[in-house]
Amino acid sequence: MHLELYHGSSSVCSSKVRIGLAEKGLDWVSRPVNLKAGEQNDPDYLKLNPNGVVPTLVTDDQIVVESSVILEYIDEIGAGERLMPTQEPARTQARIWLTRCIDIHAAINTMTFSTVQRQKILAGNTPAQIDAMIARMANPATASKRRDMIDNGLKSPSVNAAFFTLKRMLDDMQTALDKHEWLLGNSYSIADAAILSYVDRLDRLGQSGLWAERTPAVQTWLANSRARPSYAAISDYIPDAEAESTRAEGEALWPEVKAKWDGFLSGH
Repeated sequence: MHLELYHGSSSVCSSKVRIGLAEKGLDWVSRPVNLKAGEQNDPDYLKLNPNGVVPTLVTDDQIVVESSVILEYIDEIGAGERLMPTQEPARTQARIWLTRCIDIHAAINTMTFSTVQRQKILAGNTPAQIDAMIARMANPATASKRRDMIDNGLKSPSVNAAFFTLKRMLDDMQTALDKHEWLLGNSYSIADAAILSYVDRLDRLGQSGLWAERTPAVQTWLANSRARPSYAAISDYIPDAEAESTRAEGEALWPEVKAKWDGFLSGH
């Protein structure tokens, strides 16, 4: 089957799908979308994905959007062992993790654009350019959130909402990983492939302190995930200089993030 993936190099949802493609050993044609240049909002791309987001998978006979849906789709068409468990209750738990990715992605977006990306946008654009960038965004809700992130950063109410989602995610990961190596058992699954990009992004933002002490099994899981050949689906798409710059800027912001995280955990 002919597969074309429209994706962003550093997009967490794009890397999530690339991980699945790598795990399944599928060949695919790369169609890069320059997110920084706003190509996801170009009219031709919006014909494929009216939401103006990546990734989008184009096959011989259909267009597939939403990263978790794409991940399950490529698991079904790829040869070899299935990433989706075949037995209950693991199968249902996998689908719960895939559904939770909607809220988890929103939380990762918040932590990205309230910290490092906010600084990059403010430093590299005039107010008029920022206004134009936001005006091009196809989804009004996404545009409104981006404005909030740029204007308010870590003071945005969205940050506490992100913390709520991330605390649940990390706590549930710790509970699962206390019992076995991977999220659904002793075999790598679609749940691990789905969640890796999000945890990896937080680490790259210098925010591993969110789990280092409270839920340390997450760090072991992250290291194990990065040791798999499929991790190249993330690492090969982020230049070393960019990765180092992002981590340095994130670590400089970590004390402020930690103060808010600690306040959230203590109920203040």
